[in-house]
Amino acid sequence: MRHRLRLAVLLSCAFAVPTMASTATDPTDRHAGVARIDRARLDQALRGFVDSGQVIGVSALVYQDGREAYAGAFGLADREAGRPMTRDTLVRIYSMTKPVTGVALMQLYEQGKFQLDDPVSRYLPEFAGVRVYAGTDVHGQPLLEAPARPISIRDLMRHTAGFVDGEGAPGPVGALYRQAAPESYDNTLAEQSRRIASVPLLYQPGTRWVYSPAVEIQARLVEVLSGQSFKHYLDQHVLGPLKMRDTRYRVADGDRGRVAALYRRSDDGVMTRDDHEAWKLNGRDTAMTPGSWGLVSSLDDYMRFARMLLDGGELDGARILQPATLRLMASDAMPAGTTDRSWLPGKGQVGFGIDFAVRTASPARGDEASGEVGEFFWDGAANTLFWVDPTNRIAAVLFAQWLPFGKVPLHKAFRDAVYLDDSSAAAPRD
Repeated sequence: MRHRLRLAVLLSCAFAVPTMASTATDPTDRHAGVARIDRARLDQALRGFVDSGQVIGVSALVYQDGREAYAGAFGLADREAGRPMTRDTLVRIYSMTKPVTGVALMQLYEQGKFQLDDPVSRYLPEFAGVRVYAGTDVHGQPLLEAPARPISIRDLMRHTAGFVDGEGAPGPVGALYRQAAPESYDNTLAEQSRRIASVPLLYQPGTRWVYSPAVEIQARLVEVLSGQSFKHYLDQHVLGPLKMRDTRYRVADGDRGRVAALYRRSDDGVMTRDDHEAWKLNGRDTAMTPGSWGLVSSLDDYMRFARMLLDGGELDGARILQPATLRLMASDAMPAGTTDRSWLPGKGQVGFGIDFAVRTASPARGDEASGEVGEFFWDGAANTLFWVDPTNRIAAVLFAQWLPFGKVPLHKAFRDAVYLDDSSAAAPRD
């Protein structure tokens, strides 16, 4: 009965969810999502960042209408070794792991294993007794209250669960999070979930958008609902069927020479190699297989994932998701009353779906990156990026390897070079 109900829901979504990016655009609008893939313009945009010394190495791949429309690689994957950046280079994709996790969990949704509005505590009992931070008393001790409603699985997938935003979070809840140490490399996903559940929520579920470790709980749900370890589930149901042979948590010794070095950029633009950060997970044998980060991938591998999303959940005969499920993931699910969206507005005119940002309006200012209404995308801490644009039939992947995120307008220049005229594509100088 539950399976038949789920089928009815999926069929209703197929008719009820509007076609993504159905809004027509005016080609005279310099911010409209009118894609004109020009290899020379893209080369100029990306090479300019390397030539100006702002970026050590960068690579990009664009597909349009099912065909490769652009591939380029510039600069060095490893400056100290003199090794060039190529399309075969492996990079740490950090938070671009999140959409992969979301796809895995939504496969189980299709199987009727859960409903999006189910309480997380139905499957992970450690969340049954969670409390919400409500300020401090006269002695500076945290005051806690009961949640107005349980955390739902939908909250996990759109970052409205109430969790604190990770290891560097300020305030009493941040201190309690660090004391619980859920991000220790020795933690399994089960232990990580228990530790996160022991920390009070920062806010009432559904009232704010705060980027958080919620995707680790998604990965734990995959384990509980499937009966497999998260890594094995990914290998068997997502990475394997998509033939993503380069995408993994651990880098084999024989592949070390393909991995890009990771650099840390100072405020004055100096890039310093950071080997400790680079290998804190991928070079170690640890229990941790995060849902939020940790995978390495190659351009062509991650493009297979992006092309699957563009093609409605299927690639080369491998059906990963149903089209209705994918439309659900790529639709804005932000609660209407959510006025605090943290730094998300910095991504442009966007809402948030299921592990993707979703563009809801054309760029409103000149400093916003170009794009099309209805596209969905995400990026990674080391300045990787991908997006899927159903209107222009585009999937794009951009790789670089430096921390912290931003400070160099690479993403905007790449997007502008895909969508805009030549005058906007040149790399700005420091």
